[in-house]
Amino acid sequence: DRIHGMVHCSGGAQTKVLHFLGAGLHVVKDNLLPTPPVFHCIQEQSKTPWEEMYKVFNMGHRMEFYTDRATADAIIEISKSFNVDAQIIGRVEVAEPGERRVTIKSEHGHFEYAK
Repeated sequence: DRIHGMVHCSGGAQTKVLHFLGAGLHVVKDNLLPTPPVFHCIQEQSKTPWEEMYKVFNMGHRMEFYTDRATADAIIEISKSFNVDAQIIGRVEVAEPGERRVTIKSEHGHFEYAK
């Protein structure tokens, strides 16, 4: 009952959560893991804007849990016991009524997505 949602960031990447987000909620991702080199290579070769890259590729960030801080800390410790990097990457805030938004603040810029 402490995990409110889980999203595997494939097929919609960093904006996939918009499909499941309740109205009036805003997901802010402002502490993502560093972008792996393969995504730098894809972006350089394809000239795809970073804003689009976050809509298409997981950018090395594969799974999200929506939960409280204590449960997040426990999940992170379990992940680390398997040598899997994990960290709190953001938060959920209140948005305007009816609005569903995702904000990404990364090494590649500040991007806003809405549904």
